[in-house]
Order: sequence, then C-alpha cells, then structure tokens
Amino acid sequence: MPKTKKMPNRAVFLDRDGTINEDLGYICNPNDVRLLRGSAEAIRSLNQAGWLVVLVSNQSGIGRGLFDEAALTSIQERLNQELAQTGAHIDATFYCPHAPGDNCRCRKPNPGLLKRAASDFGIDLCRSWMVGDKVADVEAGRRAGCRTALVLTGHGEAEATQIDPPSVVAPNLLAIVQQILQERA
Repeated sequence: MPKTKKMPNRAVFLDRDGTINEDLGYICNPNDVRLLRGSAEAIRSLNQAGWLVVLVSNQSGIGRGLFDEAALTSIQERLNQELAQTGAHIDATFYCPHAPGDNCRCRKPNPGLLKRAASDFGIDLCRSWMVGDKVADVEAGRRAGCRTALVLTGHGEAEATQIDPPSVVAPNLLAIVQQILQERA
C-alpha cells in the first residue's frame, strides 16, 4: 500500500497583547492577564479544526529590564490556564526579548519568530496566517509569506490606516478565525 505524503502543518500565528488579551502596556504580573472577549473561543475553534496555534510576541520589557524571563513564563502560564478553562490551547510560544534598538532578526516586523516556528514544526508558511493588532504583526506575516489579518482590538483600529490592507480586517480574533475556517470549508 503506498504511503501518503504528510502535508506540512498549517498554523495561525497570533500576537498576544491586544489580540488575545487586553494590552495593558508591559504586563509584568500574571494577575493582569485578561482575555479579550471571544479570543478563547477563537483559539478553541482553531484547535478543533486541526490548525496549529503559535504565539509570536515581541516582549521588549525583558530587554528594557522591566521584567525577566521568569515573569514572562508566569504570565504565559496564566494565559494558558485562562485558555484551558474553555478547552483552548496554544501549541507553541515564540517571543523576542530584545528592545527595539537591538536590531535583532526575531523582533517583529522581521519574520524571524515565524520562520523559527516553521522550521521547528514543519509549518508551511504559505498556507498559514499571521494575526495581530499592529503594523509590525502584519508586516512580519507578509515577510514570512503568510496571509495576514488585522484585529481592530488593541492598537488595531488606530493602526489600520497606516498599512496596506492585510488579507482580512475584522473587529476581533473570533471574527477573523471564523473567516479563516469558512475559507477552508
């Protein structure tokens, strides 16, 4: 019997602050994690549909000395706990700890985080999406070869006029995920 070739994974890359949870500036305390309405449902829908959900986030608060990696780990654990209460989960997390002036390749709008995730998980970037609330998120997705989506939560509404239109613009993560899942049906 011939073996079927395994297709590369598809992923939805998500920014964190302003996309999944409220953007309160530099979140330094796990108790400050507050999910945006519908974001857990959106992630659960992606999980159920077989998409990898990969968090890609600039965390310059580390590079600026505002918090350390242990604090970031605690914040991420809290986010995971909040999502788990609705049956949702993030498959992997990649973050850039550098300050903007460090000129690193992983800091969005550079595509380094997405490319590293693609390498680690066999993700086909052309079949994947990058969703965020900032120009840097959309640009990172474009540079990586992904389809892009801008949520109007967080900074999205203010930044929507500053970029060439992404593939999709929607009021929140749930609305974007519904469009992504409809396209595949």
